[in-house]
Amino acid sequence: MNNSATYQLANAPIPKLLRSYAIPAVVATMVNSLYNIVDRMFIGHGVDSLAISGLAITFPILIFLQAFGLLIGVGAASRISILLGQKEHEKAENLLGNAFVLSVLLSVSTIALCMIFLDPLLRSFGASDVTLPYAREYLEIALPGNIFANLCFAYNSVMRASGYPTKAMKTMILGAVLNTILDFVFIFIFDMGIRGAAAATVIAMFVGMCYVMSHFLQQDSLVKLKSRYFKLKKEYVIAIVSIGMAPFAVQFSSSIVSVIFNKVIYTHGGDYGMGAYGIQNSYGMLIVMLMLGVSQGMQPIVGFNYGAGQIDRMKEAFWRSSRANLIIGLVGVALALLIPEVIAKAFTDDPKMIDISADALRLVMWALWGVGFQVSATQFFQSIGHAKKSVFLSISRHAFFLVPILLILPNYIGLTGVWLCFPIADVGAATLSSILIYRFMKRLPTTPTPEI
Repeated sequence: MNNSATYQLANAPIPKLLRSYAIPAVVATMVNSLYNIVDRMFIGHGVDSLAISGLAITFPILIFLQAFGLLIGVGAASRISILLGQKEHEKAENLLGNAFVLSVLLSVSTIALCMIFLDPLLRSFGASDVTLPYAREYLEIALPGNIFANLCFAYNSVMRASGYPTKAMKTMILGAVLNTILDFVFIFIFDMGIRGAAAATVIAMFVGMCYVMSHFLQQDSLVKLKSRYFKLKKEYVIAIVSIGMAPFAVQFSSSIVSVIFNKVIYTHGGDYGMGAYGIQNSYGMLIVMLMLGVSQGMQPIVGFNYGAGQIDRMKEAFWRSSRANLIIGLVGVALALLIPEVIAKAFTDDPKMIDISADALRLVMWALWGVGFQVSATQFFQSIGHAKKSVFLSISRHAFFLVPILLILPNYIGLTGVWLCFPIADVGAATLSSILIYRFMKRLPTTPTPEI
């Protein structure tokens, strides 16, 4: 965040500012989601339709590992935005160094545990004799390379929050384009199967990590990565984790829910039900990543202006991003209801898989419009340092709505009940988010008071 970027955050019109930050963030998050989606498309057409089911089994592990990247990345990005708004430059660099060490330590330890207990984990997550080999082959390569993914995503968030949204976008585009090319080469030319998809992702993540990390070693970066700040300090670790806990809680709870879903879906839909879950999940992730991109574009604007005491600008940025997310959600619902078969055919040419996936898309996505407000509200509370509210909203969809309904509804209406759990939970979570935002805005103090 150079002097020009700082001036813009403090003075530029919010609509223009939001576009300048949100568009690169949207592109970056969309490209991020394409890593997994492109893998599934190539695997579905180039390996086997049931290989998608095997890949769906890996969701809980991959989501769990991504949670640690979000824990550090979002926590560091939000805190650095606030510190720069308060003109605390040295503290921002100290926090950046602590974030690097934390990311490496957490990535190495969690990856090692997953590798040691890989087969038991996959079995406990719902892998059958048919899907286990696919899941194992993918993770044996993807897991060790996850350290590159965590560093890439974490520091990409910090890059965007410190005033370089376009460069952050280019990082993700670079990796996604490389991943797509390598997927095609490894699967269709070298016939490497599902291992080829995993190798393509790891190589792309490594290249992206090198690009984004090099930024923080350059002289023109306001916040630089310096080895003298690699010693962990309690106050910085707490500052990072307290804010990063919200997206971590979302990802971690998503991982737990995925385990439960895998078991329930396999009970009511078998291996084809698992594949349909993977396909609808890919589409839903694409729409949610659009919403997340808008909200991440809002984050540095809200964080900086909150830190600078410009509350009206902070409010305007939030409400404009919320309206944009509502529109994205409505478009996502329309596509899922009107052309579900077309969406499913992008992943497989198996008629049975297409039929089941189309039903899933129609039922799961009809309340997607409500997800956008929860995403905006959660990101808003992260941005201003209100960790408790952010964590509460993050886990509410899963803990209060999705899991309880999932444990009841499918027992009466089978696989249809599984799919209907999603929209019911989305409406409930959106309602809860609206209540918290309304109460907070009504009592908003003039002087910002971040929670540590």
